[in-house]
Amino acid sequence: MKILVLHGPNLNLFGRREPHIYGKVTLAQINERLHLLARELDAEIEVFQSNHEGALIDKLHDNIDLVQGALVNPAGLTQHGVPLHDAIKAMPFPVIEVHMSNIAAREEWRRHSIISPAVKATVQGLGWRSYTAALRALVETLRETDA
Repeated sequence: MKILVLHGPNLNLFGRREPHIYGKVTLAQINERLHLLARELDAEIEVFQSNHEGALIDKLHDNIDLVQGALVNPAGLTQHGVPLHDAIKAMPFPVIEVHMSNIAAREEWRRHSIISPAVKATVQGLGWRSYTAALRALVETLRETDA
């Protein structure tokens, strides 16, 4: 089982960017935790981060027949990423939206996700654990589907 993990704009700054909101865990540390959990779950992950929406869309397209699911933290594209939304809807596999913070408890303009209607589920507000919770849920869901 292979899972694609996409990190959106500015997430390469985790650990430095607004640590009072996102914590001090870096993107490299999150990715390391995801790789360890994936091995534990007998799954494989491919991780990709970009500050460009088109690169994230290209990565989804490139993996359309290669992965069984995806985790996507759209970051700043959450509220305005129509092309990303459309790309997610075109995927034949389940996608889980991930946010480290609880966007419903943030500024008014952050509270609506244009991505949420395109995904199977959203995991948010658990800090870096949002990623591991989402990975675990996605793998379990895929295994139940295959059974």
